[in-house]
Amino acid sequence: MANITASMVAELRAKTGAGMMDCKKALGETGGNLEEAIDFLRKKGLSAAAKKADRVAAEGMVVAAGEGSFGVVVEVNAETDFVAKNEAFQQFAAGVAEAVLKAAPADIEALGAVDFPGTGRTVSEELTHQIATIGENMNIRRFARFAAEPGVVASYIHGAGKIGVLVELATAKADDERVVALARQLAMHVAAANPQYLKREEVPSEVLDREKDIMRVKAKESGKPDNIIEKILEGQVNKFFGEICLLEQAYVIDPDQKVNKVVAALAKEIGAEVALTRFCRFQLGEGIEKKADDFASEVAALSTK
Repeated sequence: MANITASMVAELRAKTGAGMMDCKKALGETGGNLEEAIDFLRKKGLSAAAKKADRVAAEGMVVAAGEGSFGVVVEVNAETDFVAKNEAFQQFAAGVAEAVLKAAPADIEALGAVDFPGTGRTVSEELTHQIATIGENMNIRRFARFAAEPGVVASYIHGAGKIGVLVELATAKADDERVVALARQLAMHVAAANPQYLKREEVPSEVLDREKDIMRVKAKESGKPDNIIEKILEGQVNKFFGEICLLEQAYVIDPDQKVNKVVAALAKEIGAEVALTRFCRFQLGEGIEKKADDFASEVAALSTK
């Protein structure tokens, strides 16, 4: 049997992040071969990850990376808020964002094959490693990557990773600090105002028709004549667009101004065209069905045993 030294165990721990006893066992099982021991631990990690795969991961954090004309926002989930505050988890999330920024993968599946920074592992392998090390189910849920050429991409993270935003301004004067400043302010606006669409032309017809039906029923119940109802609908539809379309929202920093007017004013100020071309807003865990703890049922079940 190979002589497993403390330095060998330390080297394997540094490469994998696994526990000391796991590293010692892996080296013993592989006759002290470092690379085989790494594979041994990865296989163990896959086994550990599989056992946790059916657990709901709705906590975690949203992270951003990049500056200038490039930016990314990524949501990485874990099972508990406690793990989301773990430094190792936060470093993993930041590494995923860096990988997305550099490699520009097409989707989550492609991201899994990208090299994870500074580890010699892929993103998928590093995720498995983190699941085995931290002990919770984790997943990379989604990401967005903007490249404004020419232009500025600004990011904003709110509430320790609860909300993440990207905003893109297209302009030839991307190096103008006034453009950069407005892009950052608009990212904050998106976090606060939660627009659903960039402009009214993007609102699906079925969404608008549903709202009109609701408005029309309410208006008829008031007893107003049809010709008045149509005028009322026109005003209410414009109000609806002003609530859900970013360009038509009241600017959070100056509510007397619409966002599109603020962008137009900047263009006039710097003497160049400026267009708010797209945005992305991730809210942590949105759309994930979280497990509700029923403590009463648990206690009742225990009492029958």
